[in-house]
Amino acid sequence: GELVAIFDADFVPKPDCLRKLVHYFTDPLVGCAQMRWSHINGGYNLLTRLQTIMLDGHFVVEQTVRNRTGGFFNFNGTAGIWRRKAIEMSGGWQHDTLTEDTDLSFRAQLMGWRFVYLLDEDAPSEIPVEINAFKAQQRRWAKGVMQVGIKLYRRIWAAPLPLRVKLEMFFRLTGNISYPLMILVSLLQFPLLLVRYNQGFYHLMIFDVPLLFFSTISVVMFYGTGVWYLDEKRAKRLMHLPLVMAIGIGLAFSNARAVLEAVVGFKTEFVRTPKYRVEEASDETWKRKKYKRKRGWLPLLELGFAVYFLLAILYAVRFSLWGTIPFLSLFCFGYGYMGLMSILQAVGGHRLQGLWRPMLRRT
Repeated sequence: GELVAIFDADFVPKPDCLRKLVHYFTDPLVGCAQMRWSHINGGYNLLTRLQTIMLDGHFVVEQTVRNRTGGFFNFNGTAGIWRRKAIEMSGGWQHDTLTEDTDLSFRAQLMGWRFVYLLDEDAPSEIPVEINAFKAQQRRWAKGVMQVGIKLYRRIWAAPLPLRVKLEMFFRLTGNISYPLMILVSLLQFPLLLVRYNQGFYHLMIFDVPLLFFSTISVVMFYGTGVWYLDEKRAKRLMHLPLVMAIGIGLAFSNARAVLEAVVGFKTEFVRTPKYRVEEASDETWKRKKYKRKRGWLPLLELGFAVYFLLAILYAVRFSLWGTIPFLSLFCFGYGYMGLMSILQAVGGHRLQGLWRPMLRRT
């Protein structure tokens, strides 16, 4: 066929989705049309609610802005149509990165093909309901995007593109290098508390408040925009933004490992995200569908860092360093949630996890 529609197994395309997409291919330069993802089980538990906010930020802000400003944006692997000629002329699907969709997208746009993004047309899909599946998905994306950056950065900088487009692509493809840096920042938190013990309220206002403001306002605006655009229950979901930041911090060890593997050229297999057909809030059947996963040491390291930040919080309380406690709490919750839930699910503690769900739903 001349056009190829692609949907992952967990997507439930709407009956008119092909008609919504195919119109744009009357332009012979359009190589791909992409729809926004929506979420069948976005309210299932705390993890799916946080993922919904994270994904909505990507689809509402990143993809929209890139498309409307003439920048490059990537096909998200599903919920779209490709022109077959665009795939073939760009070199086809290649297996040397874990994000073959991003790789092909950038090669196609470097060849001159135009991409179209449909913000207001959505394709419902399932979000991972377990933490290990979520971490595997995020790890694959982090490593794959870094691999694409290493593979294509010379072509990107040599291409006849505006400098602003090249810079955006550079930060897009190398942004995950922030995860190793986040671990370094985590390690420095306690020593900074010790060093700054004798500094008073004036120094807190001059140094700490601006730092905390500028390090959080961009995240709040980014994810808050997605919530505000899509969700009628905005106020309730906006309350989850601190936890979204904490989850991003909690991914630091898993994603840092993936980034370093990409940098040194260490190859790993494609670990697919489990799909359980979770549609209702009362659905517990996924807990009996076991995916075999290796038990690693990263969750123990994450729990160790959670304890580290708990001690830092106790130290801050002891010496009345109140302004630092909210910031430290994000790190403590992020690492603790990732580590504890990973261990519970890896050892098959489904009954224990079931006890968590009522509490998480109330959170």
